[in-house]
Amino acid sequence: MSGVSLRPMRWWDIAPAARIDRDRFGETAWTEAQFWGELAQPTRFYVVAEDPDAGVVGYAGLWLMPPDSDVQTLAIAAGWERTGLGSRLLGRLLEEADQRGCTRTILEVRADNSRAINLYARHGFATISRRSSYYGPGLDAVIMCRDLRYAS
Repeated sequence: MSGVSLRPMRWWDIAPAARIDRDRFGETAWTEAQFWGELAQPTRFYVVAEDPDAGVVGYAGLWLMPPDSDVQTLAIAAGWERTGLGSRLLGRLLEEADQRGCTRTILEVRADNSRAINLYARHGFATISRRSSYYGPGLDAVIMCRDLRYAS
């Protein structure tokens, strides 16, 4: 993992990111066109994790409209879980949000994804709501928020 670097996502990263997305999220995965659309927006910041041998092994994206930001997506390739890569990617997004003057960041995460919920909690997110069937019938989302205005 020490050789993995984080850098801004570019157009040539879309195909590998979309492959990871399909592998991790199945029917709810983003298409390459959706990634293209995201990268074209000036209010977005996307980063990839790149291994010198394996290529793109993770990515994350953020919507920024200070003072608010929203984690759009975060995924790690199979076999790269539990390496701290998710935490590094999320940390980079939050660093960007902070640098651009965002004091509140929200996100949606599948209610049954306890590993991701725990990751977000470690980074200062708290559960604020739940959306019924957000990811499909019976697949609820937990809405989480990191609000620096109320941080101690």
